[in-house]
Amino acid sequence: MTRRPLYSMLLLAGLVASTQASAQQTIKLTAAAGHPPVFLWIKTMDEVFIPEVDKRLAASGNKYKIDWTKAWGGTLLKLGTESKGVADSVADIGLVSTVFEASKFPMQNISYFTPFGTDDITLMSKTVAELQNSIPAMGDAWSKNGLTYLNGMALDTYHILTKFPLNRIEDLQGKKISAPGPAANWIKGTGAVAVSGSLNTYYEDIKSGVSDGVIVFTTGAAAAKLHEVAPFVTKVNFGSMFSGGIVVNKSRFDKLPPEVQQALRGASDVWTASYAQAQTAATGIALQNMTKAGAKISELSDAERKRWADALPQVAKTWADDVKGKGMPGTDILNAYSAALVKAGAKMPRDWSK
Repeated sequence: MTRRPLYSMLLLAGLVASTQASAQQTIKLTAAAGHPPVFLWIKTMDEVFIPEVDKRLAASGNKYKIDWTKAWGGTLLKLGTESKGVADSVADIGLVSTVFEASKFPMQNISYFTPFGTDDITLMSKTVAELQNSIPAMGDAWSKNGLTYLNGMALDTYHILTKFPLNRIEDLQGKKISAPGPAANWIKGTGAVAVSGSLNTYYEDIKSGVSDGVIVFTTGAAAAKLHEVAPFVTKVNFGSMFSGGIVVNKSRFDKLPPEVQQALRGASDVWTASYAQAQTAATGIALQNMTKAGAKISELSDAERKRWADALPQVAKTWADDVKGKGMPGTDILNAYSAALVKAGAKMPRDWSK
């Protein structure tokens, strides 16, 4: 008699658990990126963003479960093709590097045309996020390309590594400096010549004499061991650069249950904060490791940094006019961006909005 109630309770509990399990809906999502997990923005996407989505869904009642497929390092989408790949449903979620997709996202590249800004990765991410929320055309760039934007990221500040000591602008006269994309604008007027390249080519370019140095972010320089061929590391602080963010195929996102949408958005907030913290810490470690390996670290004086900034042509105005000519509010973005950094306390040697 005493065993029957216990048996009934266990049977009922089993039925409830079975019902809950059968009611749980599994949703298949594929996440892809052109970069491999050796880069922190992908490493944290894999180790922070995805687990956080799962955690939030479990906490919201466990009604939905994601069956993830991860395709990092260009195994599904090559670098620079992520936006099209996600829009075309080759992947559901992707990390779009806007610096490599400037034709589709010219407004998002504002930081690359306003050098000597802030070295604060969190501030850069927050500033661009606020611009995308407050300037409709900037935020709409994602939906017009078939994407739903979740949250973004920024690279640590760019410096310059050279074969020679660099103390004054004049030291650059006649030198060949590898500079990626828009960064070529950062040495105009200094007497240096820009050489096109990427992290995949910088080491051999410098070693072989194709260039005498490189403009690069610290963590990238350390990973590529560029200090071995360009041991003079001059902290110019060109600024942290907004470089992209996590997106979802818009049609796919709109059809997802509200709980899943909320989990994705909430997890992206955690990812942005976690990545910024990890990238900031990695920058300090990278400088320490390069110093231990024999690199000669120096910092450009504030006066010389201002001389450098003032020597550059009005690259920001040229960018704003070009964007405006394409029917987008380039001037409004430039003014709002500059005002936001000044308000946040960023010490910029040149106000690009003037």
